[in-house]
Parts: sequence; C-alpha cells; structure tokens
Amino acid sequence: MGAPIGELFALAGGIVVAGVVTGILAGLFGIGGGAVIVPVLYELFGLFGVAAAVRMQLCVGTSLAIIVPTTIRSYRAHKARGFVISEVMRAWMIPTMAGVALGSVIAAFAPGGVFEIAFVIFALSMSAKLLFGRASWQLGEELPGRALMRLYGFLIGLGSSLMGIAGGSLVALVLTLYRKPIHNAVATAAGVGVPITLAGALGYALAGLPRQSSMPPFSVGFVSAIGVLLIAPISSWAAPFGARLAHAMPRRRLEVAFGFFLLAAAARFIAGFFGY
Repeated sequence: MGAPIGELFALAGGIVVAGVVTGILAGLFGIGGGAVIVPVLYELFGLFGVAAAVRMQLCVGTSLAIIVPTTIRSYRAHKARGFVISEVMRAWMIPTMAGVALGSVIAAFAPGGVFEIAFVIFALSMSAKLLFGRASWQLGEELPGRALMRLYGFLIGLGSSLMGIAGGSLVALVLTLYRKPIHNAVATAAGVGVPITLAGALGYALAGLPRQSSMPPFSVGFVSAIGVLLIAPISSWAAPFGARLAHAMPRRRLEVAFGFFLLAAAARFIAGFFGY
C-alpha cells in the first residue's frame, strides 16, 4: 500500500487506456480483451502485495467479470447488423459453459504458467491461420454434426476459462475453418462470449472462496470488485465503436489485423517467460 503517488497515477492512466482498448478490441474482433486486461491487473495486484500464488488466478477471474458487459454490448452491436449465426449460438451454449466450469476448477489449483502457455499455443495457431492461411486451409464446407460441434464448444469454453478471455478468437478460428465469412465469425464470437464470461466469472468467484483470506479487500473469490469497477464501464462504452469499425473494413484487412493482434499478444507472454 506504500506505492509512490506517481506510480498510482501512472497505473490509473494505464487502466483507463486498457479499458478503451479492451472495448474497441471486443467490438472489432468479437473478443473480450482479456489479453489486454490480464497484464494490467497483474501489475496492479502486484503493486498492492497480492500473493504470487493467487495473483494470476485473481487476474483471470477478474478479467472474465470485467468483460461481461463488454461482450454483451459487442454482441448487441453485431446482432443489430444481422451477422450472428444463431444455430451456432444455440449449439454451443451448454457445452461452452461446461468447459468454463471445468476450466475454473483446474485454474484454481494450477500454477500461473499454465495460463501463459495455453494462451501462446492458441494465439500462435490462430495468427498463423489468419496471416498465412489459404482457402485450402479448411475442415469442411459446412459446419460439422452435433457431436463435434458440442466438442468444439466444450474446448472453447475450457480454453477461454484458462486464459481469462471471452473465447472470441477461438470461435472465429473454428468458424473460419468451416468457411464462414470473417464478419459472421466475429459477430457470432461476440455472442458466444456472453455465456462464457458469465459462467467464468461465477466459476472463479466460487473457486476462490476457500482462499478468500489471501485475496485483497473487496474481492469475491478470484474476482476483484475494484478491478471490475475500474475497467468494465470504460470498456463497455468503447465496444460499439469497434463493432462499427469491423463492419467498415474489407474482409482480408480484418483477418490480417486480427492475426497481428494475436501475434502481439502471444509475444507479450513469450517475453514474460524470459523475464521481460
């Protein structure tokens, strides 16, 4: 609590910027912005002395709670334009929440490195597909049957809960591999992110209750109410601007932008492995 005033002001400014960037990314790519929020929260909680054993879990749980309103606003903005694939939303609703529930339990007991490694693997795979992929890179002309769709939904929920994201990037990857246009994939990703973030926030809150004594003030399990109140309103306000930008961009330009974003996010975690 004895941090210099200058550091606190700098951190507050960073949080405001992260909130704006998070909202724009949510609308632009159908993601919740967890890749932006998690590192900011990690520094914030470190500044206030949160134990390393629970800090990353607290970051992920708080990130999921923060991006609930962002994903809702992003989804509504995309749905108003008629790009959401409703049948995918229905097929993935229950499986994604089941995956999130399992991921919440695993993450509560896993070391922090698990989160970074999971993110790097997924981000590098998806950025390679978007930046270097060809039309021949596909799994099928149409979406698969019910069993495989449920498996996809479950894995998307599981991966999202381990990384503190809304799952938009994973949803977009699967849908584009089945030749769904990127604009439809992004819009649907925003919708799938709503149950993922809701279930994830609840799961992390419950998973952290046994370790409540290690949490900072005004926390519920692995969710910090202070972190939510600082970032959520700003990111929610900015989300519709990103959605407008997404629908104004050509398809290939949106794919390249999405690919570079994922590449940059992966690079951030890789640098962390080497102490940078």
